[in-house]
Amino acid sequence: MSGNERKKYYVSVQAGQILRDQGAASYELEITANDEEFNQLQVMFEDLSSMDEAITGHYNYAVGTLQDLPSDKRMNAGYDAILHDIYLFIHEHGTETTRKHVEAMGILDPGRL
Repeated sequence: MSGNERKKYYVSVQAGQILRDQGAASYELEITANDEEFNQLQVMFEDLSSMDEAITGHYNYAVGTLQDLPSDKRMNAGYDAILHDIYLFIHEHGTETTRKHVEAMGILDPGRL
């Protein structure tokens, strides 16, 4: 099997999962991707998870000090940027139904679609 062969995957953004088996778990979106593209999306989900953990730890500190730190906005912007990139990737590799769903969410710049 070639690494350039495109396969169908089932994606749950909420769970941060990319599934090969449609029945393995709940999913929201379908994409087709080769091995390299699959790995790209996997890295984006790992980055999102790391950012989420950093925000949680940072938030717990900020609440303890009762401060609204400027870094809160930077961290939230970083999280949003990764999430945006994930949805852009899903839109680019998605089925027609998936692309329409992502477009209906209104989170992507229409000029980039």
